[in-house]
Amino acid sequence: MKPYVVGIDIGGTNTVFGIVDARGNVIASSSIKTAKHSDVNDYINELSEALDNLLESNDAADKINGIGVGAPNANFFTGCVENPANLPWNGEIPLAQMLKDRFNVPVAITNDANAAAIGEMTYGVARGMKDFIMITLGTGVGSGIVANGQLIYGHDGFAGELGHVTVKPNNGRMCGCGRTGCLEAYCSATGVARTAREFLETRTDPSRLRDIPIEDITSKDVYDAAVLGDKLAKEIFQYTGDIMGRAFCNFIAFSSPEAIVLFGGLAKSGDLLMKPIQESIDRNIMSAFKGKTKLLLSELKDSDAAVLGASALAWEAR
Repeated sequence: MKPYVVGIDIGGTNTVFGIVDARGNVIASSSIKTAKHSDVNDYINELSEALDNLLESNDAADKINGIGVGAPNANFFTGCVENPANLPWNGEIPLAQMLKDRFNVPVAITNDANAAAIGEMTYGVARGMKDFIMITLGTGVGSGIVANGQLIYGHDGFAGELGHVTVKPNNGRMCGCGRTGCLEAYCSATGVARTAREFLETRTDPSRLRDIPIEDITSKDVYDAAVLGDKLAKEIFQYTGDIMGRAFCNFIAFSSPEAIVLFGGLAKSGDLLMKPIQESIDRNIMSAFKGKTKLLLSELKDSDAAVLGASALAWEAR
């Protein structure tokens, strides 16, 4: 067996990829912009070139056992990315085959949040756990559900889209998936920015956020303001955490996980988000489940969870 695999994490904004050894060490990594490529062939061209350069500069061009990919709406069974809401391409994209044709090694793909769950279970805070849910908070809200030590794929490969459970059944926000009121529309980084705009437009109380052009506000701006004690910004986190906690209560009732693990940019908000989530869970949880599920932050830094998880797939790719 060759000594390395490649893990690729395709996000709505960036694609991060790395060379990984059998012990889970990321030997080298790099990234390209996902969002700028409206043509998937152009994207594959840039990704292939960048990955070739990384492999050559690390003397690994002929030492790759396989490639694993985590991507939104990626189907483990078919090897295709199917109508991804947060990527700039439509239809059914045979991504595994496209990469296999370029690199002539086995390629396996799965949902980006499933890849993060595999990484967390193998190398992170979920080591040794057989039942947990990974929630990725980035451009969207993704999830990977592990039960009895196995990822839940469902009969079609698409199980575990918890970001698209309905949390606001009446007059909910439009979601990128085409439905309204989804968890993702409220609790992703973009959802937090939308909440900020709504609060600023419908209220008159002072806030540091009013110093920023309203369309330019990001979740990071909300975090920065909240850290400085901005009351409105802290309320935005309270609002977001309450919605998330209620949704988590439903997830706990479904699979009774040992833990819910949060990963991604928004999870770095720490207690500003974790405290209202935990308070919401405590208020709304069914008594049979009270105090049984831990709320944890990922132990893996930045994009490592998804890259490592994707790479773990590559050892088994055929």
